[in-house]
Amino acid sequence: MFLALFLLIIGLVVLILGAEGLVRGASSFAKKWGIAPLVIGLTIVSFGTSAPELIVNILSAVGGNSDIGIGNIIGSNISNIFLILGITAIIGTIKVHSSTVWKEIPFGLLAVLMLLFMGSDMFLDGATQNVLGRTDGLALMCLFVIFIYYTFGLRPKKNDQADSIKTYSGLISTAFLLGGMFGLFVGGKMLVDNAVILAKLAGLSENFIGLTIVAVGTSLPELATSVVAALRKQSDIAIGNIVGSNIFNILWVLGLTSTILPLPFSPATIEDILICVFATFVLFLAMFIGKKRRLQRWQGICFVAMYIGYIVYLVYRG
Repeated sequence: MFLALFLLIIGLVVLILGAEGLVRGASSFAKKWGIAPLVIGLTIVSFGTSAPELIVNILSAVGGNSDIGIGNIIGSNISNIFLILGITAIIGTIKVHSSTVWKEIPFGLLAVLMLLFMGSDMFLDGATQNVLGRTDGLALMCLFVIFIYYTFGLRPKKNDQADSIKTYSGLISTAFLLGGMFGLFVGGKMLVDNAVILAKLAGLSENFIGLTIVAVGTSLPELATSVVAALRKQSDIAIGNIVGSNIFNILWVLGLTSTILPLPFSPATIEDILICVFATFVLFLAMFIGKKRRLQRWQGICFVAMYIGYIVYLVYRG
């Protein structure tokens, strides 16, 4: 038990160092190549921080443990919005571009709605079981390609946070980027593996572990990266990381996983997807409450409170 706790702390330290390296490298590339920081946040950073979710889901699919895989993605997306964006907003107000409000966040909402429809076979088609099949997975992956095509069409704006970004040589920037991704992967895996060990020793169920311990654990790279980005006054990367990660999780991670092995959806899973829809919609509404296109400290506190309420609901549901 003490070894697992020690390795968990080591994993957290590696995770934070990886986040710092990833943000530094990605920001440097964005400034040197004239790429909008939002694009870097939506793609390279969000994909890098979603590496733990991808690995966990592929291993879960191969091992036939679909409950942990699905719970990991849905739980991660909910925690990304309510917990991680909430904490990041508490640290400092997050400024959001108009394109993020009207395009990227709605795209994330569309992705989770598609997942809801594809996983509701019993309700929509009268089937005997809810399953995310290979055809559904291929459709999700195709939509992901469209998202990538759209993202790289974005251009830097005059108000992008470029002046405060420090640039490095191509070699050092690459080292920061790759080293950061490696640190996030290793630290995330160490943290998740040992958190699961501690959770099982505490007698928690596999479903609860997937939606909470594993979900929050695999979301810690997003937390570390967004917090570091917020502290460095790089709001584009902070918000782009979360929105991009949620889209990546559904369209690519679940899409790829369901092509490996069809994923059955339980009624409880449908409930969790509905909560994910609600979380994404709340994020969209938050852009028009208070200061326009700002996620303020009081909103961050509300987000964290809603996440605590979600955890209480999971404990009550059992």
